[in-house]
Amino acid sequence: MSSQNRSAVITVVVGLVIGALVALAGSQGGATVGGIPVFALAVAAAFAVQVLVYIPSAIARTERFFDATGSATFILVTLGVTLLSPSPDARSLALAAMVIIWAARLGSFLFIRIHRSGSDDRFDDIKVHPLSFLRVWIMQGLWVSITAAAAWIAMATEPADRVSFDVFAGIGIVIWIVGMLIEVVADLQKNAFKADPANKGRFIRTGLWSRSRHPNYFGEILAWVGVAIVAAPVFEGWQWIGLLSPVFVILLLTRVSGIPLLEKKADKRWGGDADYEAYKTATPVLVPSLGRAKVAAH
Repeated sequence: MSSQNRSAVITVVVGLVIGALVALAGSQGGATVGGIPVFALAVAAAFAVQVLVYIPSAIARTERFFDATGSATFILVTLGVTLLSPSPDARSLALAAMVIIWAARLGSFLFIRIHRSGSDDRFDDIKVHPLSFLRVWIMQGLWVSITAAAAWIAMATEPADRVSFDVFAGIGIVIWIVGMLIEVVADLQKNAFKADPANKGRFIRTGLWSRSRHPNYFGEILAWVGVAIVAAPVFEGWQWIGLLSPVFVILLLTRVSGIPLLEKKADKRWGGDADYEAYKTATPVLVPSLGRAKVAAH
């Protein structure tokens, strides 16, 4: 077995093991169906969907359904948890709506992007190697499971352990709304910027992008922090593993696949350009500046 395939197999096994441990911990004290914890079923379903779509995608050597599958998994599994959980309360329904709306918005955004580009160059060297390609699908299953863990665990709580809709739910929903608005507006501004032929080859530094180099990611982090705040009041014991959700999102976007990759790509393209260097110096990486924008827009 080549080192590439060996690395892929190890990653797949580690991803599945982590998913199983999260499912085991988050299921403690939760509702069951036929003796099987609802949260464990949700995590298993998240991985199963990835494998089912991976098979035809690997045969066709296409990544066109990758992002859509991730978003669809959030929606389908969240609906499943809602249906399987006994007598969903206001908190559970609010959490379901928050996850589904976020996923539907992300899915439509990514679908339009892949439709316009026709391909995703991140997969050029991966999709021709079945095991390496499987690795990214399994990691997507892990991403969905951990990101949605707070919501799914709270939704799968036994009726006797639920907490009435409280101030934490209200605060969490407000934070989620603010995060969603920032994320949506930032994406719309960037799409409009790219659609203007006059901006070809230039970087965006207008609107929210004049106050943060990655305002969309800041909005996404706020959204999942809001979800965790709504969910947390019902956690007990090992269910607190649900707080991995916002922590995971923050680490993923700031240390792994989000900001680091985009910053590297931008530095490679515009590094040394006086305007770009001034923009980097004056504009925070993530948390938007509330003061007057220091970099002039053009």
